[in-house]
Amino acid sequence: MYTIIVGLGGIGRNLTAIAVNAGDSVVVIDQDEERASDILEHYDVLAITGNATDKSVLEDAGIDRADALVATTSDDAVNLMTCWLAKRYNVRNVVSIVNQREHSDLFNEVGVKISENPDELVATRLYYWAKSPNLQQVASIPGGTIFEIVAEEGAPIVDHEIRELEVRDFVFIAIRRAGGDLIIPSGAVRIRPGDVITVFTKKEAEGDTIKTLTRQLKRSG
Repeated sequence: MYTIIVGLGGIGRNLTAIAVNAGDSVVVIDQDEERASDILEHYDVLAITGNATDKSVLEDAGIDRADALVATTSDDAVNLMTCWLAKRYNVRNVVSIVNQREHSDLFNEVGVKISENPDELVATRLYYWAKSPNLQQVASIPGGTIFEIVAEEGAPIVDHEIRELEVRDFVFIAIRRAGGDLIIPSGAVRIRPGDVITVFTKKEAEGDTIKTLTRQLKRSG
């Protein structure tokens, strides 16, 4: 796959490593010449110093043959303009970070797949992990996250059926009970204290899911 990555901050660098290790042909664009030079010392990529909102820079990057473009800068205006241009060049898969949630609709209007502010998502995850020692990530997969959370005695949803739980963008995969019993959950299953619940959530809904389940499965006070 021919992939163009815009922005060489932490996310852009990590994404470059993943794409190269997956065997993609990778082009990176960053306005910082030092960043562009540094990435060449670590990965076999084409690095271009310039502004990705400039059509000539995108053309130098091979936008006309790109399979995907991913915008990872901290500037939503740059990300949006870059993605709009990529769409004009008929890039099949255009993805971007959205740093400010209120800008999400603008990206959606352009037809861009978005990942909301990663710093906010990580901060939310860290806060609820700190608040809930019984919350643990199991795996991160394309499009989502699998984690385990323990139902505490006295929590609001304990001794209630799963169907009573407010469910949006997540699903219970399995429940492990004391003694090792494994249950494939249905709506009629009652949550018991100590249940270890395996949950899948969409990546973009991870923060809200963690908030909801922490509120329902952790006792207050």
